[in-house]
Amino acid sequence: MTKREVTPALAREFGLSAEEYGRVLAIMGRTPSFTELGIFSVMWSEHCSYKSSRVWLKQLPTAAPWVIHGPGENAGVVDIGDGLAAVFKMESHNHPSFIEPYQGAATGVGGILRDVFTMGARPVANLNALRFGHPDDPRTRRVVDGVVRGVGGYGNCVGVPTVGGEVNFHPAYSGNPLVNAMTVGIAPRDRIFLSAAAGVGNPVVYVGSKTGRDGIHGATMASAEFDAATEEKRPTVQVGDPYTEKLLIEACLELMATDAIVAIQDMGAAGLTSSSVEMAGKGSVGIELDLDQVPQREAEMTAYEMMLSESQERMLMVLRPDRQDVARAIFEKWELDFAVIGRLTDTGRIVVRHRGAVEADIALDPLAEQAPLYHRPTADTSKLPLLGEVADPAGLVPALLTLIGCPDLCSRAWVWNQYDSTIGGQTVQRPGGADAAVVRIEGSRRALALTTDCTPRYCAADPEAGGMQAVAEAWRNLSAVGARPLAITDNMNFGNPEKPEIMGQFAASIRGMAAACRALDFPVVSGNVSLYNETDGRGILPTPAIGGLGVLEDAGQCVGLALRPGLDLVLVGTASGWLGQSLWLREVAGREDGPPPPVDLAAERRNGDLVRELILAGRVRACHDVSDGGLLVTVAEMALGGDVGATLLDAPAGSVPHCFWFGEDQARYVLAVADADAILIAAESAGVPAQRLGRAEGTHLTLPGGVSISLAELRAAHERFFPAWMGS
Repeated sequence: MTKREVTPALAREFGLSAEEYGRVLAIMGRTPSFTELGIFSVMWSEHCSYKSSRVWLKQLPTAAPWVIHGPGENAGVVDIGDGLAAVFKMESHNHPSFIEPYQGAATGVGGILRDVFTMGARPVANLNALRFGHPDDPRTRRVVDGVVRGVGGYGNCVGVPTVGGEVNFHPAYSGNPLVNAMTVGIAPRDRIFLSAAAGVGNPVVYVGSKTGRDGIHGATMASAEFDAATEEKRPTVQVGDPYTEKLLIEACLELMATDAIVAIQDMGAAGLTSSSVEMAGKGSVGIELDLDQVPQREAEMTAYEMMLSESQERMLMVLRPDRQDVARAIFEKWELDFAVIGRLTDTGRIVVRHRGAVEADIALDPLAEQAPLYHRPTADTSKLPLLGEVADPAGLVPALLTLIGCPDLCSRAWVWNQYDSTIGGQTVQRPGGADAAVVRIEGSRRALALTTDCTPRYCAADPEAGGMQAVAEAWRNLSAVGARPLAITDNMNFGNPEKPEIMGQFAASIRGMAAACRALDFPVVSGNVSLYNETDGRGILPTPAIGGLGVLEDAGQCVGLALRPGLDLVLVGTASGWLGQSLWLREVAGREDGPPPPVDLAAERRNGDLVRELILAGRVRACHDVSDGGLLVTVAEMALGGDVGATLLDAPAGSVPHCFWFGEDQARYVLAVADADAILIAAESAGVPAQRLGRAEGTHLTLPGGVSISLAELRAAHERFFPAWMGS
């Protein structure tokens, strides 16, 4: 990019407000250079500085005895026993994935992988949470196809299994899909690598791929709304190479087995700028960079372009001087670039030189400490009135067929089949087989359970209840496989924070999440905020996606959701028939109103603890939490999972059948057990409501009153949408 005169107009073009540019002038004491303006613009972007969200994020509980590192590092770290730690995080690549779906999604996976192995962990699992526009929107099919291929293409090639996730549709995402990627890794508890630079005079080393012009100003682009000129932003989307990423993983982990590394940081958003500024800032040192030494794949790159490029598969390290040759040999063996591009100083400044000229000279403390922090105005979301009585317009079987086949509940096999979920040989529960993925820790009987969860329509109707429910459902899905929930990562996807109603949604969601995390001992250890998810002024649904992690002492104790013949079905939890914001209400009754189901955190804790205890005692053969679509959809999914039918009992006296079977009351599980009476006694002793539902048998789902539907018809409805829609 050709240098341009630095003016207030250029600063605004770079995403800085007039007040922010005035602050830059005060810090510098002069007009910044073109490169300096670029550094300020990306470091003070919403994407990098969290200037609208930091005041609210502080409310989230982040500590527990098992938390080793909470928010602030590349990823969160929790103790999982046996001298090991789980390292995990979720991040967004929303804007790039709309502009260039394949590369946007692929580089989202690559970036989150680097956040994890930067900490010294070998990645063992990927998950994702994907949200797209209405299937009838002509853009949606193209975006879905590209994103799914991008997720699979990168994860499969790099050799990390994609084991779980979500795929949902709503018109609010038509102009702004959400691609949230999560990676989990395993590291020795005492070998976690951090990013704070140390040691004046120590060399600053660049490793990985060469720098190109892709992704320049990607962080700024991710901090602005889309408009009619969105297609022109293709140059801000990075291009990924999973084969190079695989080499980078192996080279970094090999070097980490030595004593060479002082600090290490992924070159993610804002590339060389953010990695160098953050490393030096955290270590309270200065840093000098000589850009003539940066490996480049394009000719005549400027300092501005090199500092802001978001080319993929690159890392920045501070090394011990006496171990530099050892490190170089490792990276040359893996055929990766290795270049000493600078050194640490005691000046507290970042100084950037290129072709003999100083292109940037900025004090680091004010760059960080005087970064904007906004207490933006908030407006509460209006509470919706209760539904009242809603008549059944369809009947149980037609409603079930409609729900089980709708885009939000149909089979995701078309998606999952493009992901390698078993590479590495440690996957115990594959996508669709259980409420959470389960991945064995290699060389051990122990395993991790992993999930991603959020119900955006709940969040839109009541952001506080929706934030609470998202955390509770993640906790519930981990409990449903028998895992002890440990911690979460989050991805806060919202619209324009300058609108009080959007900032109100964010603040309320945080309150709900914080309450649930405290009640469930389920702290937040990492996360990401993605704002300005709007196109032409129309925002997405508030979507605080939650990634949950739990641990199983014995992978053999986990359960899936598939029924087996001869088992009794038991409902744990209370069924009040709550239809507000339910999928039945939207898909069958054609309405989207009422408040979402209330979340009783004490009941969530009590019911989940009982279910986990029963699973670990070997008394549960299958388990599925009750969520979207309600109780009848839950049983149908269990029946399809095991290819075994079920005969269901009447709804309790006084209940309305369609409310009972399709209501979305929370804190509920369906258990398949050998002895229902014994389970009911255990539930009563624990103070947990429970009741018989029926029995697993035959080849049909037989509803009260003798009405039945064959599993073949149910499966055809469930599996029809994606192959028909995608033409495969």
